[in-house]
Amino acid sequence: MSQYFDIGDETLWNPSNGAARLFLRQVEVFEAELGLPSGIGPMRNDECQIDPDAFGVFVHALLARHRRTGHTVILALSEGFVGTVVALAQRAGTDIDWGRLEASPDGPLSDVQVSATGVSAPPGDGGPWAAAVRARAAELSRGMAR
Repeated sequence: MSQYFDIGDETLWNPSNGAARLFLRQVEVFEAELGLPSGIGPMRNDECQIDPDAFGVFVHALLARHRRTGHTVILALSEGFVGTVVALAQRAGTDIDWGRLEASPDGPLSDVQVSATGVSAPPGDGGPWAAAVRARAAELSRGMAR
């Protein structure tokens, strides 16, 4: 069995039940963290519609938050979800303003990590950050059946 994530009549992703269930649970976590609806779901009869407008807002907020954190554990926990969302956004034709995200984080830094070596923060120019996010999304997209 599998699930379908669609915009209108176009299938963006057709994962296994387990992958879909885990992804949707992560969607709920990040909706709560961002205080925004994702535009994804609910899953009904193995089909999940994505609202492109709400999804676009969610994608930008997710990327802005990801860009603002320098906490290695939070980054590790969210990297796969962020990459999956970006892959879906690219398939959906969602406009991602990488230049704005690379220029500087929207808002104050969050979840800064303090360790024995000092404070960790996101890189100043964003270039390596954006390239890494896009590379992860491309890697994941290759494994995401339609």
